[in-house]
Amino acid sequence: MPDIQPVRGWRYHPTLSQQIDEYVSPLFDVVSPKQREALYRNPLNSIHLSVPRGEHPAEAARQRLLQWQQQGVLVQDELPGIYAYYQYFRLPGSPREYCRKGFMCHIRATEWEENVVLRHENTLPVAVNDRAELLACTQFQTSATHGLYRDEDFELEAYLDEAIRNPLYQTEEDYQGARDVLAVIQDARVIRRFQQVLAGREVILADGHHRYEGSLAYRRARRAAAGAAYTGAEAWNFHLMYLTNAAADDLRILPTHRLLLELPGGLTTEQLLTRLTPYFTLLPLDDPYDLPERIAGKPWAFGLYLGQGQSYKLRLRPEVHPHLDWATTPEVKALDLTVLHYFVLEKALGIVGPEAQRQWTGVAYVRSFSECLSRVDRGEARAALITNEVSMAEVERVCHSGAVMPPKSTFFYPKTIGGFLFSSIRDEETTSPFYAAFRS
Repeated sequence: MPDIQPVRGWRYHPTLSQQIDEYVSPLFDVVSPKQREALYRNPLNSIHLSVPRGEHPAEAARQRLLQWQQQGVLVQDELPGIYAYYQYFRLPGSPREYCRKGFMCHIRATEWEENVVLRHENTLPVAVNDRAELLACTQFQTSATHGLYRDEDFELEAYLDEAIRNPLYQTEEDYQGARDVLAVIQDARVIRRFQQVLAGREVILADGHHRYEGSLAYRRARRAAAGAAYTGAEAWNFHLMYLTNAAADDLRILPTHRLLLELPGGLTTEQLLTRLTPYFTLLPLDDPYDLPERIAGKPWAFGLYLGQGQSYKLRLRPEVHPHLDWATTPEVKALDLTVLHYFVLEKALGIVGPEAQRQWTGVAYVRSFSECLSRVDRGEARAALITNEVSMAEVERVCHSGAVMPPKSTFFYPKTIGGFLFSSIRDEETTSPFYAAFRS
């Protein structure tokens, strides 16, 4: 069962929090090079802690953190709390304003095989090592990963709604167009109720697999070093997570399209179409901008754009699906993206097997449909494969099956932001007079 704990959060000093937009930053794996350079120019922006640079980046982050703490740039809240975090956003073409409601807290970092926190994607060792090194050096968590629990009764939302009436601060608009609002719950009775509700749930990790695995790696190292002195109550057993209710209708998962930067073996576009024909019905379309609408809601359907207006709707021939022979679960085999990776990348392009596809540099993952088309037209890519979004029900089915999805299957939107709340896992955190009050 998930073990969640309140946090004595570190935040920007109240005088700086009035301009919080100047100090927040995108997550380390979604910040673009252009955004990154602009943020680095602000000496107090949180990117200096989350994506440090220099010859020894982790040490640079540690030095800057100590400096900020000594100078009062960052200050720690006196009381522990659970932090309500709301994100207000809109989607293109819709007049509706969504509000994703959730809260940030510490959660015990448990190994995948314990089935307390469930994953739906694999990770890259180099990125995990980067996050683990940064955590080991700073013992400071700069951005919450995103976890999902399911509560059809929506019990916790009432407490969150009450807290959010008195925000600590809010952005005007973050880098992705969302408005982020932070508040805190410090009522011990309410916090214990949060613990009780979450104790009966599983948590699915929506976003932040590399950061979570970085926490696991650091915890393993510290536990091994502690030996017989290990108690399980050490602060480094815990990880900063943003938890939202999977039963809510404000949880959006956007599609991630596949951009083929090259066609292996010197394939021509005509040869590609020939190789696709045994597996798909191909319907030519006059206008490539119709592709998302033509595949919407249709299983195993994709858009294919080859440039200069040449576009096709692809639909898998149902009789070939049983030939999908990857060693995975039926829940994964049923996914659109598994069909795409098997019948397009493996069968048509010859990139055989999930691991080879993960390592192949000829594919890029792009969220913007218009960017896909324009990059093909500019000659930066040979083809674009347009996909539907994955549903929350599919994510849950895959997680409960014990398998993982193809890479870049989900893009939960909006992303959490860095710099809104920090947490420490240093040894001295356990000396707080409040620390033991919430430990069972």
